[in-house]
Amino acid sequence: MTAQEVFELVVKHTCQVLPELEGRTFYPTDQLKDLGANSLDRVEIVMMTMEALRLKFDLVELGHVQNIGGLAEAFHAKLTAA
Repeated sequence: MTAQEVFELVVKHTCQVLPELEGRTFYPTDQLKDLGANSLDRVEIVMMTMEALRLKFDLVELGHVQNIGGLAEAFHAKLTAA
């Protein structure tokens, strides 16, 4: 799976958790918090993406992530390392 496909998966899960964002154009610099996602929403988006990618790791490893592009990059790195 490419980094772009992982980004699109994060966007898909973001829209599932926050349906009011459906049809919005997403950019890698977008922050989930700024898009209206509270802490529970953010965890749900991360968990949905981890499950879809069949990844298991400690969420603390995502503590450095600043935006959805960084989240997609972190997932892609874990995916290619597996």
